[in-house]
Amino acid sequence: MDEVLLRSLTPNVLTVLVRRGADFAAAEDAVQDALVEALRVWAADPPRDAKGWLVTVAWRKFLDTTRADAARRRREDRVEEEPAPGTAPAMDDTLQLYFLCAHPSLTPASAVALTLRAVGGLSTRQIAEAYLVPEATMAQRISRAKRTVSGVRFDRPGDVATVLRVLYLVFNEGYSGDVDLAAEAIRLTRQLAARIDHPEVAGLLALMLLHHARRAARTASDGSLVPLAEQDRGRWDTTLIAEGVGILQAALARDRLGEFQAQAAIAALHADAPTAGETDWVQIVEWYDELTRLTGSPVVRLNRAVAVGEADGPRAGLAALAALDASLPRHAAVAAYLHERDGDLATAARLYAEAAHKAPNLAERDHLTRQAARLNARRGR
Repeated sequence: MDEVLLRSLTPNVLTVLVRRGADFAAAEDAVQDALVEALRVWAADPPRDAKGWLVTVAWRKFLDTTRADAARRRREDRVEEEPAPGTAPAMDDTLQLYFLCAHPSLTPASAVALTLRAVGGLSTRQIAEAYLVPEATMAQRISRAKRTVSGVRFDRPGDVATVLRVLYLVFNEGYSGDVDLAAEAIRLTRQLAARIDHPEVAGLLALMLLHHARRAARTASDGSLVPLAEQDRGRWDTTLIAEGVGILQAALARDRLGEFQAQAAIAALHADAPTAGETDWVQIVEWYDELTRLTGSPVVRLNRAVAVGEADGPRAGLAALAALDASLPRHAAVAAYLHERDGDLATAARLYAEAAHKAPNLAERDHLTRQAARLNARRGR
């Protein structure tokens, strides 16, 4: 059984049912039932037209459910007659499904879950394991999301920026359970890029590829985090880097700069440096200036302070940092790094310990705790 094939067909089949008149929630349930049936029978009797088979079975499942529910009798009278088995239409409306799953009425968490279920074809169990929550909790989240979008018109243009934010949220979850969410986000973004000619879609894909290229070097054998400057660049995936840079260059050439293109440009400059010491920090600061102009994000300004500290010295970085709210996530960690580079080990150690206390995950907390311990040991000597 080709699970990848099933997952790739899921959004197309779901879209066919919705276009025929099924509401989103009922259509999604019917498609999931059809996938279960495919897993049961395809190994012994694979169909010639996988998509056509899934459409036919899912439509039957939907009609069976409709007929069993007296409250839906009127809808049953309005739906088309069941189509004869055969080749499914080649039209692909998956793009509309991306927009629907990233509808602004959904919370980010719900949009991510619904995208992984409806567009990605993942099971509720797989999504729950990836997000480390009980399956029942994830089932409720997905069910609420489906009810929310069931009344949304399917023929309205969607917001590309919202879709990209949802996909980037998926990518940043990384890996957990038996689903590699970073790889899944790249797959879905490739799929989106094939359906829409938009430089920011290309920018996001380039950004994902450039970050993913460094994945093998990000952790040591004991699972501890390895900072960018200390990573073994020989372990970076040069094929992914080359692909990401090529996609980015084509997007930038269209002169419609967006935040994902700017982020990808920064990642490309890191990837281009043979060693950490050869990083072009001056250009990186310039790109952070562009990114600040595009987003106004305090987090971007925080990262810019690090770049300024590398380009112009730690005191210039601390001056840039002084203008930012100290309650920002990672503010204490950035301040600790800049104070260490400026030679103030006591302040840096204190700030590393403070940052460890606020760290969002165990790996980052352990890394910051080790940094504080390292500086305290140096001071003791």
